[in-house]
Amino acid sequence: MDSTQTIPRQFRTAVVPAAGLGTRFLPATKSVPKELLPVVDTPGIELVAEEAADAGADRMIIVTSPEKQSVAEHFAECPELEDTLARRGKFDLLERVRRAPKLLEVETALQPRPLGLGHAVLQAESSLAADETAIAVLLPDDLVGSGVLETMAEVRRRWGGSVLCAIEVPHNQVSAYGIFDVAAATDTPDVLRVNGMVEKPAVEDAPSNLAAAGRYLLDRAIFDALRRITPGAGGEYQLTDAIALLIAENHPVHVVIHRGPRHDIGTPTGHLRAAVDFALQREEYAGPLRDWLLQRLGVGE
Repeated sequence: MDSTQTIPRQFRTAVVPAAGLGTRFLPATKSVPKELLPVVDTPGIELVAEEAADAGADRMIIVTSPEKQSVAEHFAECPELEDTLARRGKFDLLERVRRAPKLLEVETALQPRPLGLGHAVLQAESSLAADETAIAVLLPDDLVGSGVLETMAEVRRRWGGSVLCAIEVPHNQVSAYGIFDVAAATDTPDVLRVNGMVEKPAVEDAPSNLAAAGRYLLDRAIFDALRRITPGAGGEYQLTDAIALLIAENHPVHVVIHRGPRHDIGTPTGHLRAAVDFALQREEYAGPLRDWLLQRLGVGE
């Protein structure tokens, strides 16, 4: 028997906050939600859903605004399109169109007003089953690939509480991130106890160079904490404030350092980098794209 079958799942539901306006991608996002912008030919939200499904999630709750229902519609079946592709013998495209609806069950929770990440996560609580003790939160601007959530789930299984994901950033760039204050507390170098978090600190004030990377495995206690915090900067309810409250109340919080690939597709520059990286991994695109890049950059001339 596969030993993994005897290990209880640490979460079943993935929550993806997607109610933002996508202002950094205007004017494109005036009519197309940022989460549907393609990385090569696949919307970013589908890549996030794939990551969640690979880690064992069977449901994804997209927290969105009333104007962005098309994000969830991407995961609905499209019989007319599928029938057309099948009649034309375009079976490769047919399988790619059918892929998103098969990944996991998708539903939405509405966030009528943009009141912060913490407020967005709170909107998913009423959709959870009574026996769900934790949720995964995946920020759609971050692509970190498969394997991270599985590692985080194992950390929660061993040490309980909530588990966050971090990446190492250069010290001179810490002011652009939320930075973790950590201490060694396990037998694994890349798993650390979180003492606190500082949002965009000055370089000289940063407690480490470990930055939040958009993946959270949160104990259900997070919802009670979110109801008890007060609005922070900009009148928004911050998830980090709720996590800080849990830490203050001795709730175990650990961080897993991710050392693999990671892309920030929340900016045009990051989105372009991701598209190039993903295209270079695809056989049908890699050769021509690589040749063009070398020519464009004048390499080998």
